[in-house]
Amino acid sequence: MESTARDSSAPASSSPAQALINWDLAASTAARLASAGPTLNSAEIGEAVDSLRRLADASVPHVHEITGLEAARDLRDSSVLVVDRASWAKANTQSFAVMLKPAMDKMLESRRGNVSPAAASVSGAITGSQLGAVLAFLSSKVLGQYDPFAALAEGSKAPAAGRLLLVAPNIVAVERELNVTPDDFRLWVCLHEQTHRVQFAAAPWLRHHMLSEIDNLSGHLLGNVDSLMERASAAARSLKDRTATGSTPGRGAILDLLQNPEEKASLSHLTAVMSLLEGHANVVMDAVDASIVPSVRTIRQRFTDRGKDRGVMEKFIRSLLGLDAKMRQYSDGAKFVRAVVDVAGMEGFNRVWESADNLPTEPEIHDAKLWVDRMGL
Repeated sequence: MESTARDSSAPASSSPAQALINWDLAASTAARLASAGPTLNSAEIGEAVDSLRRLADASVPHVHEITGLEAARDLRDSSVLVVDRASWAKANTQSFAVMLKPAMDKMLESRRGNVSPAAASVSGAITGSQLGAVLAFLSSKVLGQYDPFAALAEGSKAPAAGRLLLVAPNIVAVERELNVTPDDFRLWVCLHEQTHRVQFAAAPWLRHHMLSEIDNLSGHLLGNVDSLMERASAAARSLKDRTATGSTPGRGAILDLLQNPEEKASLSHLTAVMSLLEGHANVVMDAVDASIVPSVRTIRQRFTDRGKDRGVMEKFIRSLLGLDAKMRQYSDGAKFVRAVVDVAGMEGFNRVWESADNLPTEPEIHDAKLWVDRMGL
């Protein structure tokens, strides 16, 4: 499927951190391994792209009405791109390069002189190939994604506030699988993704706050490579044991990599923020009725039920990558948002976008009253 994202920014490989992860190889590996998706002729491709662009625009007034966020009125500082799987993967290598650059540069500086250029090149190729394989798997699962970090990539031509990616082949594949009305399903998806776009517009400080927290966590994890490799091996064994016993892997495998309280606090904060963002977007999706999306009840039911049919291998990979933990974030965050709105209304909830101090902690995500009391609502 034709993409508008291929020329959206320069290659992510100009950073010295290329010695640790070959970003270009990651993108090309993902493009090679990812399937193209459903078969569409040129007319169908054009219709899908035009439809998604139109419905992305049409969803914005609904997001504004539901959230009450004035930021939804003007989103010209960011863009909407309809992409294929390979372009989604490439866009994510660019974002990963931005997010991990500070930690990787520090790591390279600490190991300067200890690793030969040839060894560094081999290491970068291995990690790049591995990342590409992960992105290839994910590229067939993601329907859309708001990327707030695109503009920070070196040589990027992305708008200052980032870009919204709608993965057309995946949206088409799922709507066919569920046998639902295409325009209804596409609008439903756009409502969720446009909400993320509005969140970062309403809280312009949020992008750099998240980068700082990601840098903090990745700096801890990459600070001691030898320790990290030992912990990663232990985490892999733990994941295998959990899978064999039928217990929940998910986030536990990540926690096995963390040792000191500061590392765990960083992960806890990022988990709370992601739960907030995903839960809020889900609440917006669920707030629409048949007057906006005529077949919304059917879509919700069939979309929820589709996860029950996943095979053993896919379930294992999803656990390894933490995708099931991410789905719990959707649920936990949505419960938090609804609980706050029930007490303080949407205006009271929207205080969360005012500053980083107003972001909920992980305990508050699970007990909204703690946040309500802290905010004095």
